[in-house]
Amino acid sequence: MVNIKRWFIHAFMPPWRWRVAFPASLLGEIDMAVEQSESLHRGELRFAIENALAPSWVWQGMSASQRATEVFSNLRVWDTEENSGVLIYLLLADREVDLVVDRGIAKLVPQAEWDTIAEAMQKEFHRGDFRRGALEGIERITKILATHFPSDATNKNELSNTPVIVKR
Repeated sequence: MVNIKRWFIHAFMPPWRWRVAFPASLLGEIDMAVEQSESLHRGELRFAIENALAPSWVWQGMSASQRATEVFSNLRVWDTEENSGVLIYLLLADREVDLVVDRGIAKLVPQAEWDTIAEAMQKEFHRGDFRRGALEGIERITKILATHFPSDATNKNELSNTPVIVKR
C-alpha cells in the first residue's frame, strides 16, 4: 500500500532543501571528519545525502534502505581492497539514516551495532541538529573501524572523503 503522506513529502520536497540542512560549511566539516577518521583505520567512509526519492519510486514502495543499497553500489563503496567500506546514507525527505557496510566489516560487527548508530543519527536529524548527528555518527563508526581495521603502513585512501549529494 502506498503511503500518500510520504509520496507528497517526496514529490514536493524543494530541490534545494538539502542546502539548508547541510550548508557548505557543514559539508566541509564532514569531509574533514571523514579524512581524520580514515587516518585511524583502514576502513573507507562515504557520506551520501539524498534530498528525496523520485515520486514513482515512492509510489512503488522503495524504502530508504533499498535506495541506500543502490547508492552503496553506485558509489562503489564495495570496491575497497579489504572490503571495509561503510556508506552513511541520509534520505532527507524521510530523515532516515541507513548504514550499509561491506562484507569485510559485516562479518565482524553485528548489524545491531550499525542500527544503533543510525538511530542515534536519526534522532539528532529529527531534532534538526544535522551537524551533531553527522559528526557524532562518524565518530562512533570510527571507533568500530579502528577496533577491527586499525591503521597501519598500508593505510591508503581508496574513496573520496567529500560528502556526495545524490541526484536522481
